[in-house]
Amino acid sequence: MNTDLDVTFAALADPTRRAILARLAQGSATVTQLAEPFAMTQPAITKHLKVLERAGLISREPGNRRAPCRLEARPLRTAVDWLQDYRSYWEESFQRLDEVLASGEEEP
Repeated sequence: MNTDLDVTFAALADPTRRAILARLAQGSATVTQLAEPFAMTQPAITKHLKVLERAGLISREPGNRRAPCRLEARPLRTAVDWLQDYRSYWEESFQRLDEVLASGEEEP
């Protein structure tokens, strides 16, 4: 079991955290800037940021609470690599579906 992968997917499970990561993909941002588009308190955003930090998906300068947050893509690369292992399965499944649809027959 890959606990790092578990933590990454748990962090990505929340749409607010995914939106925060999408924003950080455009560049560093302060907590205040990250909180702007959401109808939630800054402490609620801070909780989301802590989850992302624990997952290694974002970083801030240690000891500086006002430092901008930065995206850390390495855990995302690990998740993509894991998902890539299943790509051939899905491609084969879609290819079989295409063949069935093209032939107009039902799959046995």
